[in-house]
This record gives sequence, structure tokens and C-alpha cells, in this order.
Amino acid sequence: MLNLSREKMQALRSRYSIYLVLIFMIIVCNFLNENFLSTRNLANISAQISVTTILALGETVLIIAGLLDLANGAVLAYAGLMSVYFYKVTGSLAIAFGMGLVFGVLWNFLSAILVRCFKVPAFIATLAVMAMARGAALLFTKGRNIYQIGDFVRFGQGSIGPIPIPVIFMIVIGIITWFILTQTSFGRSLYAVGGNEEAARASGINVGRIQIGAYLINGVFVGVAGILLMSRTNVGAPNAGIGYEFEALTAAIIGGTSFSGGIGTAGGTLAGAFIVGFINNIMNLTGVNSYLQQLIRGAIIGLAVMYDIWAKNKRVRKGIVVAKKTADEDKKDT
Repeated sequence: MLNLSREKMQALRSRYSIYLVLIFMIIVCNFLNENFLSTRNLANISAQISVTTILALGETVLIIAGLLDLANGAVLAYAGLMSVYFYKVTGSLAIAFGMGLVFGVLWNFLSAILVRCFKVPAFIATLAVMAMARGAALLFTKGRNIYQIGDFVRFGQGSIGPIPIPVIFMIVIGIITWFILTQTSFGRSLYAVGGNEEAARASGINVGRIQIGAYLINGVFVGVAGILLMSRTNVGAPNAGIGYEFEALTAAIIGGTSFSGGIGTAGGTLAGAFIVGFINNIMNLTGVNSYLQQLIRGAIIGLAVMYDIWAKNKRVRKGIVVAKKTADEDKKDT
């Protein structure tokens, strides 16, 4: 009974620890700067992290399935740029939005083809796609930005009531991700494939379909992020999104998504994104040097990955102990 309670406590601590960290961060940041909890500052943080949070949710879906996307910063730039271009050509916000999604999905479909059909590791495949997407964006515009984007700014600068539209997109995509991961057989298959691909295949799951589906979902999310970023900055920029892939990875991993696959939640990633946003915001409010900020962000990624590896090894050791104990008990019974 005592052991059962202890196991339940460990499970609860593991599930909700990220939210305790988030509350701790709010308390610390408020202590460091009295303006931190002002409505205006919190609204600014939510709007600023919306793009990277949407990328992080797509990255979470991929990592759970044992995959990765290092190209989302470059694909974001290409999809957002094409969305701006089609708005300038047609004057239709609906067509512009749709084309942003189409190009986000197409680049991710290419990543999926490289991974599934040519067995290229996801790390290498998405690095190649990153270079191609960035090159294509620069080639299309000849390295120049697209200005005067008119009503296109509504996506990134508009609001519904007091809530900025990018924040609404972030919340809606967070709910969609939660629904996919927890309420669909596809979501359960993502966990199975990421946890043990061979076991998932042996149990009848179509691994290829699941992995391609994960990349297509990520493509939709990246397309939305590209549209919002170009709209918010009021320019179609082929060099936009540099470094966003690492921000997205950081949010996903800090939010509890295991780099080795099979573990992760939408809520955890949202909490991780807010923790990263709070850290960036408090460093700006307290005047931390921008170079030091970059160093701190890199250290956070390293620590989060080290913790993930430690937790994974702990689970493996625990599994070995349980298996050995079960074998010893079976031996005694015989």
C-alpha cells in the first residue's frame, strides 16, 4: 500500500512538475521585476511566444513519434514569404493563408519522403530541407524583402477583443495538438512508434503512415507560424525564422517531451514555451547582455537534454530491477 502510494506520488510529480516549475518561474520573475506581472507585459509575452510555441507543438508531435525537424525556421520563412506573395498578387487573405499552409506541408512532405523512402536520418534530412528552403526563399526574392503588405498584417497584429490573434492561433493549435495526442488512435500510434518502432510494427501499426502524418501535421503548424511572423513584422523576409528551430526544441524538451521519443504532452510544451518566454522577458527587463542571453539559452537546452537522458537511464534501470525481481519470484515458485 505504501509502495503504491509512493508510485502514485512519483507519477503525479512526474506529470505535473513542469507546471510547478512554471509557477516557481512566475514568483522568481515577479521578485526580480515588479512590472513582470502587469497585464501589458504578460500580453506581450504571450504574443511574442506564439510563433515559437506553434513550432514547438509541431516539434512535439514529431519527437513523440521518434522524429525531428531542424528545418522549421527556414520552412517558416518560405511558407510565410509565399503567403505574402500570393496576397500581393491576388489581394485575397483566404488564398494567402491557404498557400502558406500548402507550402508548409509540401516542405514537410519532402522531409517525410527523405526519412521514409530513402531512410535518411531525420536529423540529416531536415538539415538538407533547411538549406533548400532557405535557398529557395532567397532565390525567389533575390535576397530582398517584400514590403507594403497591406491588410495581411491583420493575422499578426489584429485582435479579437483584448486577445491578440496570434495568441488565439496558439491556443487553438494547442487544443488541436492535445486532441490529436490524447483522443485519437493516430495519437496513440505516435506514442507507440516513438516508444518502440519495431514493437509498434509488430502490433500492426503502419509506421510509415504515422511518420508521414506527423510531418504533415507539423507542416500545417509551420505554415501558420510563418504567416503570423510575416504579418506581425509587416514584411515578407526570406531570412526570417533563423534560430527559431532551437527555440522550438527548447520549449518542447523543457516541457517534458523526451528526445528519445514516446513521451510528451501538448500542455507540457505550452508550459515549456511560457518558461522560455519568461526567461527571455526577465533577461530583457533586467538588462542582461544579448550575447549572455544566447549563452544562457544554449545552457538551458544542454541541461534539459542531460536531464532527459538521466531520466531515461533511470527508467531503464528501474525496468531491469523489476524484471530481475519478477524472474527471482518465478524461480522461487517453481
